[in-house]
Amino acid sequence: MSTFDLTGRVAVVTGGNGGIGLGMARGLASAGATIVVAARNRDKSDKAVAELSSLGGRAVAIAVDVADEASVNALVRATVDRFGRLDVLVNNAGINIRKPPQDLTLAEWRQVIDTNLTSAFLACRAVYPTMKAQGGGKIINIGSMMSIFGAPYAPAYSASKGGIVQLTKAMAAAWAPDHIQVNAVLPGWIDTELTINARREVRGLHERVLARTPAGRWGGIDDLGGVAVFLASAASDFVTGTEIAVDGGYSSQG
Repeated sequence: MSTFDLTGRVAVVTGGNGGIGLGMARGLASAGATIVVAARNRDKSDKAVAELSSLGGRAVAIAVDVADEASVNALVRATVDRFGRLDVLVNNAGINIRKPPQDLTLAEWRQVIDTNLTSAFLACRAVYPTMKAQGGGKIINIGSMMSIFGAPYAPAYSASKGGIVQLTKAMAAAWAPDHIQVNAVLPGWIDTELTINARREVRGLHERVLARTPAGRWGGIDDLGGVAVFLASAASDFVTGTEIAVDGGYSSQG
């Protein structure tokens, strides 16, 4: 059996109905995994499920509010009740509110931190007992270039994504004895709905990204499929607590 084969594995992808989450879900489904699309927009989730099912695997949608503890716990219970296992968690759900620090309200700060960072803690904590009982599991947390670099228009987002990296390292160290690998992926500038809005709101962003990215282009969501398969499969059993940039070389330049 290929070390990249995910046949029989069950993967929960938060925010898996679009953007980077859907790109990762496509990769996991193509490798044989059953996908649970965990998101709030039912119509988008149904479309994602239809697309993922067409790749030859199984996919279902379960509605979740990732910032709500009870909702996250219910997502995990529903997944295990339906499939009998949960092998892979991708914490992808996230938002951004683009304002300079002095203009950001406390409510906006909390909304971004809770959606991007607290949600990952809640989901990781919720899947831990099942993964431990199974003898192991894989957790993939989605960071950002803002895990590395600051941005004047994204203080809460930058803080949340920096926190994702440190949360990943802490959980990796805590859960290595349970054979649970926890890693982070740091996407570069990927062409999604979120970054389309960024290009509208931040003057000159498109040109600056192209000028700095050695690959000479924005990434596509399918550029995230391969790293998702690697980190979800036996191929990465000795890889934990690390962050992998998928950015066309953006972060390689000073």
